[in-house]
Amino acid sequence: MDANQQSRVNPFGMDEECRNCPALCETRTQVVHGYGDVDADFLFVGERPTASADAIGVPFAAGTEDGTAADGAESETTLRRMLERLGLCDATSPADEPVLENVYLTNLTRCRDPDRRPTDEEIGNCDPYLNAEIRMINPEILVPVGERPLRELGVEYTTTPADDLALPDDHARRIRGRGFELVPMVDPREQSDAQTQAWLEEFVDLMASDYRQTKGRRER
Repeated sequence: MDANQQSRVNPFGMDEECRNCPALCETRTQVVHGYGDVDADFLFVGERPTASADAIGVPFAAGTEDGTAADGAESETTLRRMLERLGLCDATSPADEPVLENVYLTNLTRCRDPDRRPTDEEIGNCDPYLNAEIRMINPEILVPVGERPLRELGVEYTTTPADDLALPDDHARRIRGRGFELVPMVDPREQSDAQTQAWLEEFVDLMASDYRQTKGRRER
């Protein structure tokens, strides 16, 4: 983590009282902005906060259906477990303050409706937050987590036709972007064991490669 970084929680001080989406203001517990290392090479983007993220304010937080943070004993595959296996998250750190190094977590949208997925308008309303995070962090690798983040990031940051991007076909595949590489994944909670292993193996190989060669080639 950058020596000057004061907090992993919303490190860029984005608006925590945002009211751009009136309907989501009525259903959210809190606005969940990005979390992690502002010097990260790896930036993970989901669709919307999980129930637990809405409760504790950390993107991708795993827990029970009521949003209570899990104690680490859950059997499902979670992004945190995958990051721990890659050595990017301290397994002993608490759920509400995971110690991440070289990783930043965020979502297309910052607020949660428990009964529906975000609309295109709501994603558009949050787009300035995501674009600002990507610009300020300047990561090497973007990881779309799920179909919708793959589509949104693919349109913005690759030259690949949107219709050619889909999960699970592109799960664990390195896709050249505009100044980035994308390594999409199926939502960890929906992955088979084989998919989890395939993605981890691809990412281990990526981390051992000269992935920083993409830096500075942004053509937006």
